[in-house]
Amino acid sequence: MTDSSDVDLAAAVPLDHAQAAEQVRQLTDRILELRDAYYERNTSLVSDEEYDDLQHRLAALERQYPDLQSQDSPTLTVGGAADRSSFAPVTHAERMLSLDDVFSIEELDGWALRTQRALGDTHFHYLTELKIDGLAINLRYEHGRLVSAATRGDGVVGEDVTENVRTISAVPFELAGTGHPDVVEVRGEVFFNVADFHALNTRLADAGRKTFANPRNAASGSLRQKDPRVTAERPLTMLVHGLGAWPDAPVRRQSEIYQLFAEWGLPVSKHNRVLDSLEQVHAFIDRNGAERAQIEHEIDGVVVKVDELALHSQLGATSRAPRWAVAYKYPPEQVNTKLLDIRVGVGRTGRVTPYAVVEAVHVAGSTVRQATLHNQEIVKAKGVLIGDTVVLRKAGDVIPEILGPVTELRDGTERAFVMPEHCPECGARLAPSKPGEIDVRCPNTRSCPAQVAGRIEHLASRAGLDIEGLGEVAAVALTHPLAPAHPPLTTEAGLFDLQLADLFPVRVQVTDPETGLPKLTDEGEPDIRTPFRRLRRRDDPEHVPDGPFDGDEFAVPSELAHKMLANIEAAKTRPLWRLLVALNIRHVGPVAARSLAQAFRSLEAIRSADVAQLAEVDGVGPVIAEALIEWFTVDWHQEIIDRWTSAGVVWGDAEAAADDVPKPLAGLSVVVTGTVPGHTRESAQEAVIALGAKAASSVSKKTFAVVYGDGAGSKLAKAEQLGVPLVAAERFAEFLADPQGVVAQVAAQSADPAADGQQQ
Repeated sequence: MTDSSDVDLAAAVPLDHAQAAEQVRQLTDRILELRDAYYERNTSLVSDEEYDDLQHRLAALERQYPDLQSQDSPTLTVGGAADRSSFAPVTHAERMLSLDDVFSIEELDGWALRTQRALGDTHFHYLTELKIDGLAINLRYEHGRLVSAATRGDGVVGEDVTENVRTISAVPFELAGTGHPDVVEVRGEVFFNVADFHALNTRLADAGRKTFANPRNAASGSLRQKDPRVTAERPLTMLVHGLGAWPDAPVRRQSEIYQLFAEWGLPVSKHNRVLDSLEQVHAFIDRNGAERAQIEHEIDGVVVKVDELALHSQLGATSRAPRWAVAYKYPPEQVNTKLLDIRVGVGRTGRVTPYAVVEAVHVAGSTVRQATLHNQEIVKAKGVLIGDTVVLRKAGDVIPEILGPVTELRDGTERAFVMPEHCPECGARLAPSKPGEIDVRCPNTRSCPAQVAGRIEHLASRAGLDIEGLGEVAAVALTHPLAPAHPPLTTEAGLFDLQLADLFPVRVQVTDPETGLPKLTDEGEPDIRTPFRRLRRRDDPEHVPDGPFDGDEFAVPSELAHKMLANIEAAKTRPLWRLLVALNIRHVGPVAARSLAQAFRSLEAIRSADVAQLAEVDGVGPVIAEALIEWFTVDWHQEIIDRWTSAGVVWGDAEAAADDVPKPLAGLSVVVTGTVPGHTRESAQEAVIALGAKAASSVSKKTFAVVYGDGAGSKLAKAEQLGVPLVAAERFAEFLADPQGVVAQVAAQSADPAADGQQQ
């Protein structure tokens, strides 16, 4: 269980700025953690409803305290980062936006009313579609031929899965008919039909291989195989549900695009309907909700769109979702099951979280053995006892929520949950971190194995040092081994001192990633493995045993161990801002870390600064400044810095080491939107940040310039409205070389359209 799922979404107590900042941090960390699990590991850790509640709570806090909204806030971004270690990045010609969700007919009617008000007296039709629970995909056709297929990624850059998509029979290599545009991007969903999913799981089970929890995870896992031959063995299919890039499409309505797609041989859903009234939309939702078990694929709602394309541009979009469409989500399923036990887990910050162990029950396409309980007060409020029959709700493959007990079924053997007094990981006495706080925490922040493992996983993440191979499993193995007696890492201080000899003795108890419970072998014994080495018998080099090693076996260094250590070595020269994120300093995320690194250029300069100097840095402020000062006063934090330094970690950016490094954009705000040739969104932002600019996510009158390319949307329109200088993506390299000169030129051209050259 994680330590950041405890945000009280129902809290109505007014917050001061510091409390709001802490909640924003917790919410942001939790949402990004859930996104990483969902998009990168094909795993849903919470229900869709809980995830949406986290998003709504964060958005509310950011509206109340605008200065707390960072440029990489989850409320301004879509999906997850592309996995560039396995797949090449692909930049979409048009951003792949997400959809805003509604959870009741009243909320749907509210969206329709706002839409009608925005359009005035203009009449429009509703295009209604079943919301497929699969994996979003973008197909690019040039002159009628499929040239690339990419996942959504973060909405701007996705993963190149072209070879895998070519194995899906529903996707044509060449479009039928004639008159195809030079370039068109088609959006759709890759998924399994329910019958095909069950057949796949049967084959996997018969072969003794792990089965998939639900069709969505199966589709994601199958499409992201490194070997297309594996994907080809999976009965994936696809339906198109939208248009990406097609300049001046010769149609008036999206339903007409679907008709044209069907003529081209693209797969279009037979369930789509164009309706004239909200009453008809209500009936469509009710009918398909009642019949969802009979639909050939799993759905989790209904998408309602404005059908007229001209009105899409009039309605526009937010940074993450169009205003002309909305997703109605069906209520989660509910089942009854037995509450076998309530246990606790310890998170990265020491928070101790109770969770329920339930009798295995199949719901919404997967088997559930665990449920969230948040904290001991929630357990009391729900009135559940160990041994109760409980009502459990779930929407998709998630760790579900217990709603409450079925008290009529109690027989007197039930017992109350008692929060442990000591940490289950290290034995330290638990206590609230502040007087009156509900949550209890393990105070052993230095060496509690669970906290150390959480910090190691965090520092190795993409937002930190980006150490491939050092994920959750490796972090737990290094801190929780059954053997040797002393783990290789008791704090993160020893990370850069790890040697091959430290990894080979490690043996761990394997846990089920879906339930968090210990796995057993077929014989019912604990499943114990050696994650960093491969075992072979001396007389049989091909023999790889499943259980613990013995005297007849010897260790051969695995590719994983060598690769992980090589990646750790490479991390010694990561940019200063990544090292700051890796230190797990409270409140210091990527945005604040970048600002600190840019302002001070070295760790020593940051350590020497006082609160006022730190707080003056853009994006830092007094709360983060105090957290930094406090962190540096802790002795074992100093040990981390000293040991990392001794191991060769470089605490300064070489390119920023000299005082005479030019910063022509210092203090200025630059927005990059759309596709920039030769750059991902991140690399383009890095380029302007290197010149001293703030890579902003929104346009205002104070914006110095907007760099725009194909796919630029509302930001470009707002920049034009405000008169902000516009720099075409083709001139980005020129802009980086002489930003002031290029901006002056485009400003002059804008003021005098008759001037030589075209406005760029």
